[in-house]
Amino acid sequence: MDTEPRQPSLLAGFDISGPAPGIPHAAAHLPVARVAIESAVPHLDRDFDYLVPAALDADAQPGVRVKVRFGGQELTGFLLERRETSEAGVKLQPLAKVVSSEPVLTPHVLSLARAVAARYAGTLCDVLRAAIPPRMARVEFEARALEAPAEAGAGAAEPGEHLSVPTELLQKYDGGAEFALALAAGQSPRAVLGVIPNQPGGWPALLAEVVAETRASGRGALVVVPDARDLNRLCAALDTAIGQENYARLSADDGATPRYRNFLRLARGEVDIAVGTRNAAFAPVRNLGAAIMWEDHDSSHAEPRAPYQHAREVLLLRAGAEGCALLLASHGRSAEAQRLVRTGWARELGAPRPVLRQKAARVVSSSDSFERERDPVLHAARLPAVAWKAASEALRHGPVLVQVARTGFLPALRCERCRESARCTECNGPLGYRDAHSTPSCQWCGRHAPGWGCPTCGGTRLRAATIGADRTAEELGRAFPQVPVVSATGANPRVSVGPEPALVVATPGAEPYAEGGYAAVLLLDGDRMLARDGLRTGEELLHRWMAAAALARGHENGGVVVVAAGESDPLRALLRWDPASFAERELVLRHGLHLPPAVRTALIQGPAVAADKLANSLALPEEAKLHGPVPEAETDHRWLLFYPYAQGNAVTAELRRARMVASAAREPVVRIRVDPDGIL
Repeated sequence: MDTEPRQPSLLAGFDISGPAPGIPHAAAHLPVARVAIESAVPHLDRDFDYLVPAALDADAQPGVRVKVRFGGQELTGFLLERRETSEAGVKLQPLAKVVSSEPVLTPHVLSLARAVAARYAGTLCDVLRAAIPPRMARVEFEARALEAPAEAGAGAAEPGEHLSVPTELLQKYDGGAEFALALAAGQSPRAVLGVIPNQPGGWPALLAEVVAETRASGRGALVVVPDARDLNRLCAALDTAIGQENYARLSADDGATPRYRNFLRLARGEVDIAVGTRNAAFAPVRNLGAAIMWEDHDSSHAEPRAPYQHAREVLLLRAGAEGCALLLASHGRSAEAQRLVRTGWARELGAPRPVLRQKAARVVSSSDSFERERDPVLHAARLPAVAWKAASEALRHGPVLVQVARTGFLPALRCERCRESARCTECNGPLGYRDAHSTPSCQWCGRHAPGWGCPTCGGTRLRAATIGADRTAEELGRAFPQVPVVSATGANPRVSVGPEPALVVATPGAEPYAEGGYAAVLLLDGDRMLARDGLRTGEELLHRWMAAAALARGHENGGVVVVAAGESDPLRALLRWDPASFAERELVLRHGLHLPPAVRTALIQGPAVAADKLANSLALPEEAKLHGPVPEAETDHRWLLFYPYAQGNAVTAELRRARMVASAAREPVVRIRVDPDGIL
């Protein structure tokens, strides 16, 4: 939070040793309630004891929401546990109210939330805000299912009673059969899996198979996916594999009421399978047997609010604490997942090369020496001759996907004479064209600039620096006048397209699924995307390429992928369909340079004086390296901290301590982000 409320004081009022006039009688058994107050103020990140009035004894159970008096205010919180006594001589205020008798905070989730707060140098309140959805009162009073089980694991097979679950998809992977057998036997294997494209049912059927195998062992399962589109596909597969009534779906996109209703089904033990987006990683699944994540490298898995936890790390902590199996599945391979394989924490479930050669599409590069000789001029064009030919032939048999880097029409412009970027004179934002008939306008503030002049050379003519999806769709529509053109972007989403011929222009991550697969996939703007500064640029580009290439038909069915880009490590990995080798090479390189994920990092950022004071107050291990300050904006400073995994607990504990001290001293707010993406 950017502003800090007035520091409340602990006002003593009541003593459990004996009642006084107007003071409620305490509960006869375990009269002390330990409460976590919902306050993001760092120095209040601790538990407080309150008196349990006799009138609230029945409802004031661990895990329920309560209201308490604190510093002259009435705050909400969670009742963590009941105790017989408090600290000697401490006078206690009574609980003001039990908001709900539903125990929404289970012991496992509380333990996980504390671990996440410790790992990310955050507060328990911030983690619980993500872990437990907002209360919908009327949902709690809805009639429970007539046959709702009362015991944990209800709805699953009894331990030792193995249901017949087909594992045809898992058996196609090296080590897949052993992984399935271990799950069925109630064991907890950990694996990283590179998904084979063009399998029956795709990746949703594969994950549903793992869920069904876990459920057959008498245990629960949890699946986390990046977004609602992936969630819908997964749910369709689960409906077939285990039935819609046997799992709960957790997604903010579904709305507050359905999300809370499904959360309560899990908390009450009515179902033992949870699927959802990033915050579903905290789902109160009882007797958890397997935690599964799809595309762990996707940026949607990172929480944008403090303490900025990543769902992959939440599941890793959960697997360690609850002893459950873990599976990270994706088309590509993140450096973090490769590190788990390299250290032996997880094993690799690989696809045999003959199967990959058959199921993956044929990949062609415009920078190939053979193609350069045949097309000495157009290989540098946005749509090289090899891509043009592939699209023309593929459109006879089905749809063609065209991946472009940016949305919009012409989202970025340059001076035609000196090639300097065209910027807005008011906010310095980039100028662009929204359509073919508009005047240049700022992409940030929207101000039009019809009379723009270059401040460097005085030129008045503009040229495109980047061509967006809308302009690409327009150009392809003119080039293939008899073929329908479909645009799919984040602002104009499209879930799927039919098997008939069409040109589908999409930005990364917004590619629709095609019934039967795309006859061809054209990957444009590769050099532009690779030219961006950043430690993970190559890794992210390969992820985008592989996600799009996996939508093409397999080599056995004539599928082809054409990449318009120069020679690079990501391109070579895509040509070989070998993201694991690329991730291993990246990891080795970062080990030598002491960069993440070979080491852990923390970002300290805020007002210059406060940020410098906090950074300089840290008592860090010798292995930790603090770099800064780096000026940012007008008044802020940024510090970067690098430290080994072995010192992770010590460093994050010190970061939390320093932030609590600064908070208690009413220092300006300094943001701390542990293991953030996009800082290098």
